[in-house]
Parts: sequence; structure tokens; C-alpha cells
Amino acid sequence: MAPEATRTATGGAPAQERELRAQGRKTMRKLLDAGMTVFERRGYHAARVDDIVKVARTSHGTFYLYFANKADLFRALVTEAAEEMAAHAASLGEVGADDAGYDELRKWLDRFVDLYRHYGPVVRAWTEADVEDSEFGRLGAQLLGDFALTLATRIRDSGRSPVHPQIAALAMVAMIERLNYYVLSRSIDIDRDEMIDTLAAIVHVGVFRGTARRPR
Repeated sequence: MAPEATRTATGGAPAQERELRAQGRKTMRKLLDAGMTVFERRGYHAARVDDIVKVARTSHGTFYLYFANKADLFRALVTEAAEEMAAHAASLGEVGADDAGYDELRKWLDRFVDLYRHYGPVVRAWTEADVEDSEFGRLGAQLLGDFALTLATRIRDSGRSPVHPQIAALAMVAMIERLNYYVLSRSIDIDRDEMIDTLAAIVHVGVFRGTARRPR
């Protein structure tokens, strides 16, 4: 499920030089979504502007009204993913030791899986060093770092964690992000609900001193 509710189209260099009307924003959104599809199918290096405009059903001329080149479009997708992930990290509410705390955490993880699956092609490109420009690698590292920092604040503010907030947050990000990465990139057959239940149980008990729950 694509995160339609909060996504904000971010244009490339040409689009940033002018104010876009509603139709222009719609066209740019279509190009970004087409880019995501092409990066998923072909990977970053094999993808071409020609492929993107075919999927978007538009022209090369239209593409260059919004993006300088393929890298410019990819940069816009990385920026968009970073903004979505940062907002999601901050959306985690109070996590107590009771069932309500577990449910809050599980709902938050469920949303994370949606975001990660939607932006999977972007994440794989920077984590697999598939993109030569080190700028993308830095943006990816910054995204995960900011995500962990926000989580560390949530953990510290909860007053419940028996462990170091920053280390716990980094461990959470590493576990959650890598599990989703391997499930998607290696096409591992794991039931989505069971995966989220397991992650929620581990984090709830280990980080927030929650009560262990019996598996469904």
C-alpha cells in the first residue's frame, strides 16, 4: 500500500525554478511514481529516462520540465522518502507496558512496513551501493540516522526503557530496516502479520519493559 495520505511531490532542479499549479504537481507525481516503477524493474543503472516516460505515458520534453536527468529524479525520491520516514519516526506515540502500548507500537511498525515497501527501490539503490554518486549514500545514511535520533528521544521520554535510549534506537532501526530489506530484496516468504507481531513483541518487551504476549 503506497503512503498516499502524506506524500508530497518533490520536484527536481527545473521544477524548483517555478511555481507549479495543480496539473503540474500531478504530472510531476506521475513521473516520480513511474521512476519508482522503473527503478524496481531495472535497477538504477539500467533505468533510462526513456523507460520512465513510457511508464508515465508522457514525453521527454515533459520530463525535462521537471527533472534535469535520471539522477535528479532519483534525488527527489530520496528526499521524499527521507521526509516520510522522519515524519513517521516522530509519529510514535506513548508506549507503555500494557496492551495499549503494544498496540501503539504495532500500528507504528505496520505503517513502517508500508513505507518501506513503497520506497523499496530507493532504499535498495542506496544500501546496495548501486548508485555511484556518494551523495545518495550520504542521504540514505542521514535518513536512518535522523530516524534513530527521533526514536531515541521517544524512548528516553517514555521513562520506561531499561537500556541506553540511543543504543536501543539504533538497534531498533538496524533490526527493523534490515528485516524488511531482506524480506523484500530476497523475496523471503514471511507472513506480514507474523513479522509485525514478532517485531512488536521484541521491541515492546526489550525496549519498553512490556509484558510478554502469547503468539496468536
